Amino acid sequence: MRSIGNLPDETQARRFGDYLVAQGIRNEVEPDTGTAWAVWITDEDQVKLAQAGLERFRANPDAEEFRNAQSAAAKVRAADAQDRAGYQRRVRTRRSLFPKLGGYGVGPLTFGLIFLCVAVAVYSKLGSNHESLKPLLLADPENANGTFLPEVRAGQWWRLITPIFIHFGPLHLLFNMMWLYQLGCMIEARQGTLRLALLVVVTGAGPMVAQYVVNGPGYVGGMSGVVYGLAGYVWLRGKYDRASGLYLDPQNVQWLLIWLVVCYTGLLGRVANTAHLAGLIIGVVWGRVSAYFAASRPE
Repeated sequence: MRSIGNLPDETQARRFGDYLVAQGIRNEVEPDTGTAWAVWITDEDQVKLAQAGLERFRANPDAEEFRNAQSAAAKVRAADAQDRAGYQRRVRTRRSLFPKLGGYGVGPLTFGLIFLCVAVAVYSKLGSNHESLKPLLLADPENANGTFLPEVRAGQWWRLITPIFIHFGPLHLLFNMMWLYQLGCMIEARQGTLRLALLVVVTGAGPMVAQYVVNGPGYVGGMSGVVYGLAGYVWLRGKYDRASGLYLDPQNVQWLLIWLVVCYTGLLGRVANTAHLAGLIIGVVWGRVSAYFAASRPE
């Protein structure tokens, strides 16, 4: 938590604090020396954005962007309270199994996905045992007959989703699980297990099919397409729907985009680039469209 400056009285401090809340910036205001009030920002990544807002507020506290700060903040706080209450009801009976980790607490689906990825990694010796992977791949690369997804068309529907549990090497597994934990916990806590499940299915199957169409059958797997999909969803949903409680800081967005480009250069070897890009596109479109409909709902 960092202080970004003082305001001359409580009224202005509360008003500016409400404005920050409406913008999705968590903060606290408290008395400082004399009659001044200090403004503290909870998230270090949001300090610069808050400082810019403070400069505008000091220049013109009655500007239009600050006029309805109290009512806008009340809506955000009400949505937060509703989300917390709903989440507490969902996890009350499973606290001993899913302890609170980090800021949101690990939900059952996030926990289950991580567990399955680790289990498959152990079973397949981190992807080195190709025989153990064949029943999980979208299509068996050693049984290609020139038709489109022959095993899936024959009724093996699980192949559309099981490739996301395959990982090749410890770093592949570690990085994907770190991102899945952060993004999955956030979405599951804020929007529920069902929403996360739907996102995982769509961003799991869609990118893998896209990779197959572009590159054909192969030993391809990993949670990366899902991670890019969840990141794209959180990024755009949080950007255009502050009340959603979702947020991906600009540095992480830049890091993901840079990593996407670096993978395309081939410097990191064979990477499922099409799956990464497809996952990101699905997530971005889903996040923007859902934010639009959330804003269009009557209050």
